[in-house]
This record gives sequence, C-alpha cells and structure tokens, in this order.
Amino acid sequence: MSTKPNAFKYVNYLWDDKKANEFGDDQVSLFLYRSNMLGSDLRITNYGGGNTSCKTIEKDPLTNEEVEVMWIKGSGGDIGTLDKSGIAGLYTARLRSLKNVYQGLDDEDRMVGLFNHCIYDLDSRAPSIDTPLHGLLPFKHIDHLHPDALIAVAAAKDSKKVTKEIWGGTMGWVPWQRPGFDLGLQLEKCLEENPGIRGIVLGSHGLFTWGDTSYDCYINSLEVIEMASEYIAKKIKEKGSVFGGAKVKSLQSDERKEKAAQLMPLLRGLCSSESRMIGHFNDSDTVLEYINSNDLERLAPMGTSCPDHFLRTKIQPLVLDLNPNEDIADSEKTLNKLKPAFEQYRKEYEAYYNSCKRDNSPAMRDPNPVIILYPGVGMFSFAKNKQTTRVASEFYINAINVMRGAEAISAYTSLPRQEAFDIEYWLLEEAKLQRMPKEKPLSRKVALVTGAGGGIGKAIADKLAEEGANVVFTDVAENRLQEAVQSYKKDTAAYEVCDVTKTESIQNAYKKACLEFGGVDIVIHSAGLAISKPLAETSESDWDILQNVLVKGQFELAKQGVEIMRKQGQGGDFISIASKNGLVAGPNNVGYGTAKAAQQHMVRLLASELASDKIRVNTVNPDGVIVGSKIWEGDWAEGRAKAYGITVEELPAHYAKRNLLNEIIYPEDIANGVFALVGLLDKSTGNIINVDGGMANAFVR
Repeated sequence: MSTKPNAFKYVNYLWDDKKANEFGDDQVSLFLYRSNMLGSDLRITNYGGGNTSCKTIEKDPLTNEEVEVMWIKGSGGDIGTLDKSGIAGLYTARLRSLKNVYQGLDDEDRMVGLFNHCIYDLDSRAPSIDTPLHGLLPFKHIDHLHPDALIAVAAAKDSKKVTKEIWGGTMGWVPWQRPGFDLGLQLEKCLEENPGIRGIVLGSHGLFTWGDTSYDCYINSLEVIEMASEYIAKKIKEKGSVFGGAKVKSLQSDERKEKAAQLMPLLRGLCSSESRMIGHFNDSDTVLEYINSNDLERLAPMGTSCPDHFLRTKIQPLVLDLNPNEDIADSEKTLNKLKPAFEQYRKEYEAYYNSCKRDNSPAMRDPNPVIILYPGVGMFSFAKNKQTTRVASEFYINAINVMRGAEAISAYTSLPRQEAFDIEYWLLEEAKLQRMPKEKPLSRKVALVTGAGGGIGKAIADKLAEEGANVVFTDVAENRLQEAVQSYKKDTAAYEVCDVTKTESIQNAYKKACLEFGGVDIVIHSAGLAISKPLAETSESDWDILQNVLVKGQFELAKQGVEIMRKQGQGGDFISIASKNGLVAGPNNVGYGTAKAAQQHMVRLLASELASDKIRVNTVNPDGVIVGSKIWEGDWAEGRAKAYGITVEELPAHYAKRNLLNEIIYPEDIANGVFALVGLLDKSTGNIINVDGGMANAFVR
C-alpha cells in the first residue's frame, strides 16, 4: 500500500513534515507528536484509550553509561493531548528483568507496583498497566490503538481467520486476555513465532503496530487500519445493509431535540437515584442507524467488547420502550412508564455483580445505566460530569462501529460476563478511582444564569463554574455571551441568547440546559436594568419594562425552572438578585424600588410553596456595585448622582463611604453571596443576604 497521504480513504493522514522537522532527532517529541495525531481521530482511539511509546538511548545518571529508556503514556492519560508531563520513562532492561520474578496470572497486581522500581525519569507519571506490552517488544516506536475497524475484526466470531484473510501472514493474532504482564509475554511469544510481522491483533481488544521511526510507526498504524476499514466497507457493500435494516423511522432533527429536551430531566432523575448525574445527548446518523435497526434488540444486551468501551459505558445500555411519536408531555405518566425499566436494569446489574464477584471485589458501584437508547430519537448518557458522560457517548459510538463491522464480517461477539466483570471491578481500577481528586462543592450540578454577559451576572456564572457547576450563560446580547464563555471548555459552559420578557426565549434557554447537561439545578435571575426617575417623570414604558424584566421575568424563570426540577426529583435552588432598594425607601426610585420589592416578596412566596419539593428560594441584595456593573454604564448612574446631589464620578466613593464597613462592593462579592446560598447554606430558604457593606436602613431585622 502506498504511504502517500491521498492513498488513505478511511483514515486521516495528519502528519506535517514541516512540523515534525522542527523536532529534529528528538525522538520523544516525535513520539508525542505522533500520539497527538493518532489521538485526534476518535475512530482510531477514543479519549483516554490506547497507548504509545518510544525507546531512546540515554545516559544513566548513576553509572554514566548509555542505557535504553522506554517512554510511554502514563496511567490515565490521553494520547490526543499527551505531552511530556503525561509520560513515564523506564529502564527497558529493568522492565524486562521482571520476567524473572513474575509468578503467573495471580501475580498481575503485584507486578504493577514493581514498575515503579524501573523508573528512569523521576518526573514520570505513574506507569500504566500496558507498560510491559510495550517493554517486552523490541521496537523503537510502538502504537497500541483501539480503532473501530480493528476491534470489529478482533470482535468478529472468526477473528483469527479474518486477520489472516486481510493481512496474510504479516499480522499476528493473540486471543483475548486481560491487559497485564502475561499479555506482554504473549505478544513477545507471538513475535518470536511470527518474525517479520508488522503488528498484532488482540482478540476483542485492539491493535499493536510498530516502526523504526515515529513516522514509520505512524504510517504502519494507518495502513493496517486502512486495510481493515477497506475490508469492512467491502463486506457492508456486499450485504447491502447493516444491523438488519431499519425497524423504526427517526423523527426530524428539530423534533428529536424537542423530545430529548422534554425527556432529559426525567432520565436524569432516574439515573441519579444514588448520585446526581450530568447528561449528554447524541442523535448522529451513526447512532440513529443502530438504535432504529431490527438488530438492536439482539445486539444491545450483548454489551461491548473492548475493555475501554465498557469501563465507561457499563456492560450494556438501557433501551427505552417508548415510541418516537409517543406523547411524553405528561411527565408523571411518562415517569411511571419509565420507572419499571430502570428498576429492572438495576436488578440485572446487581445480579451480574453477585454472580461474578470475587472474594476481594470492591463493593458494587452505582447500578444505574450510563447509556440509554431511544429508538427514533437518539442516545442519552449520564455520568458524574460532562466530560465523562460525553466520553461515554463517544465510546458507545465506537462500540456501534465495532458491532457494524463485526456483523458485516461475520457475527459480533462480546466479552464473556466474567471477563467483563474482572475488568470493571479490577482492584487496580478501583485504586485509580480512589485516587481521583475530591469533587468540588457544585460538581454534578447545572446552573442557568440570566444577565451573564457581564457585570454581576458574569461574576456569578464564573463563580459557579469555578466551584464545579456546569453553567448556561444567558443574556440578550450574543456578543457579550460569546466573550463571556470564550475561556471555558465546552464541557463546562454553554450559552443561549435569552430575553427574560419572552416566554419562548426562556423556554429555549432551559432547552439548552437540558440538551447540554441534562436539566437544571440552580437558577439565578440576575438580568436587570435600572431606571432612576421621580414619580412625575416615570413613564408607563419605564414602569412596564422594569416589571417585565425584573418581576415577570423572575416569575416565568421560576415557573419553567421548577417544572424541570420537579421532573428530576432532586430539589434545587432559585436565587433572585434583587437590591437594597427593595427594602429602603429613597427618592426618584418608584419604578425600580417597587419592582425589586416585588422580586423579594415573590421569593418568600415561592420559598413557602416549593419547600416540599426541596427547592430552596433565596435573595441576594447588592448595593452600590458600580465597578464592573452594566447598569451603571447608562442613565441610572446620572439619576442616582442627581438624587444624591453629587457627580457621577463621585458615586464610587459616595457608596463606599456610606456603608458601615466603608467597603467598595464588587460583582465578585455578589457571586460569593450566591455561592454561600447554593453551595454552603443547604438548609436556608426564604432568606435575604445583603451584600452591601452594611446598610443599617436595609437590615431585614
């Protein structure tokens, strides 16, 4: 096969000679570059999957002798984003000498601890379980990948025969075995028995390929994957269809998203029976072809084959018994229809655990599904955070591609349940989970903030994100929203243009929250404006816009937000950003002060009504937030300056001097007040927190 870039039809050739030449003969940098190129294509290896390595000659700092060092992706890393800090450097000879002390399959966990005795680079990341698989092979550059096409070959019922049919005698094959030291020995044995091969297919698992240079290794990997992809494409063409053809017809795209947004909070609540979860939705063509097929009922219960897949997706998905055209608007009726399926899934997972557990197995984990399939609509996933649930979705798409390929070749086979369990509840995997950093206070929660394009609203949104929440920024100005979220990763924040005076606009904002993250737990009404005029100069339009933005907007936000929170059944928080002016009578303020007072009393009314739903409703009252506040950029500043008989320039000093603490109040101070209510004071409702430096005439009591 040609190695020219245009020779590849099924894989992406991304190698840039100019970029690679910048590294000169730095083999570690070239290995990292190759890793990033391979990891950028999810069909080749998904996030966190696979492993890459290179071997170099280095000077031993203790003996001053030249020694071979293997550089390999460390535990928990991702080849697509791999850099020097994410790799381990080990003495190759020491690693290979571990063969002298290895005592068999029961010794696997102990061997992982011995990898640390082989460390050359003291800044190394913890070596991964795949370390011996690379170390026991002699090649300078090695790729261990999980390409969809290769796993399809590996998961086909006649995998060994198909391997020979595609690559002749140029590829080795080893049967399924859990990753570890013994699998490294099996690879070494395969190479000894088949000298001159270009790679090895791991049954139900993935691919090993190699080369003398980083580029040679890269090209070898792509060529092997291309040949498998070409073979599968030919088989699919011969069959004429995959997955037995379509059984269900998909809804139109906008209908699918509308249905998903309606259903997400219900599914999120059901999946959160033990711990609150974050959601993700996917309705790609790949997903729809599979979930709409005649073979879904047969294939879905079989589960996935590659360990990296089911570690993130659980052993099998939950398929909803809902017609895509079914009316799900009645949430109580829909919930009652869904509950038995979730209860059955949990029972089956418990039975799987009890039938497969070992004497030293960790306790059973959350038995709720991670992947949920709704034929005609799409795929939902739920996990502890957005990145994890998005990655689970991506891995299940990989599994779909594997099933498609294996079915086209012959028939798909999944791992036996005991083998799957031994991977899922591996003590080393449990130890990795236990090492995870403590979650932030607002992790697993979704917040929607109005007026988040700047000023107080943005400060609040930033604070909630900092404390672990997923945040939907909303504002009337899209340019401000784009600027506000530009520093955030997609897994943390999203935005939606929202005019709180329009019911449909609020609906769209909540729809965004549901589709992006699964629902909403925290709603902050920070959108606002201020008009300072005496009674005689206050027009009807002044009055109406203040009432519509501050009061009606709050009412509609609460009404729609509470509906979602009730679907989830996990309680929630609603915070109104009101003002000292709702408590204190002052001149030239009849419209604004009245609207703020209405906001405050609405909070008390809602707190009383919603307590039984564990939905807490509170108020934060700012005052004198001039620096960084949007409302002080317009006529409000002039109006307040006029009311106090001072100039606009004198306002910051005036407001700072008049509070008891003589402090300037910043947007970040208001954000801290909000966090106190949603992150710390979890038994507080119907309350007002004044963040004003101390204004005696605004004391609530």
